[in-house]
Amino acid sequence: MPSHEQLSTLLDPDGTVLLTVECQQGVVGPDSALPELAREARSSGALANIARLVAGAHDSGVQVIHAIAERRPDGRGANRNARLFRAAERLPVQQLSGTTAVRVAAPIEVAEEDFVVRRLHGLSPLSGTEVDALLRNLGCRTLVVTGVSANVAIPNTVFDAVNRGYAAVVPADAIAGVPSDYTPAMIRNTLALVATITATDDVLACLKRPRR
Repeated sequence: MPSHEQLSTLLDPDGTVLLTVECQQGVVGPDSALPELAREARSSGALANIARLVAGAHDSGVQVIHAIAERRPDGRGANRNARLFRAAERLPVQQLSGTTAVRVAAPIEVAEEDFVVRRLHGLSPLSGTEVDALLRNLGCRTLVVTGVSANVAIPNTVFDAVNRGYAAVVPADAIAGVPSDYTPAMIRNTLALVATITATDDVLACLKRPRR
């Protein structure tokens, strides 16, 4: 874990953006298409910690981007080149554009100044979406990555962020995957090699400052 001074330097509010990944009702909500993942996100405290981080970012003036994965009702443009995508087509809850499934899930609050970026394809919110351009226009140097899942979308996001020149910060208690013991192993053996691993309380301690 980095020292408070090291983390504070990384998390300068003027150059930091908080990203929530797939924290939508159809993924982590009570009627999730992926109930095991939704239970883990809630029982581990990850979803509550993400809500705390979002609230802290709002209070400190740090930009928040919510990355949502969805598909058109006709499926046009969606990936079908991996087993994951084909399995998703058969789930009882579909992440269809315009439905409650693709709304940001409680207890996370979306502020007027937040961006909600929706993607129709792929595994990462940074690949082929508006997110990278928004980050550059916002002057982002450090991207705080939160959300689900630690199995696929979170490592994809971290790798894409690092490949694009951003410093990635991952609060270990604000991401979730399945099974429950997979997330700490993935953090220890993979994400720790490319990102700064920290905790929600430490990020919040660095962000505490009056709104500009």
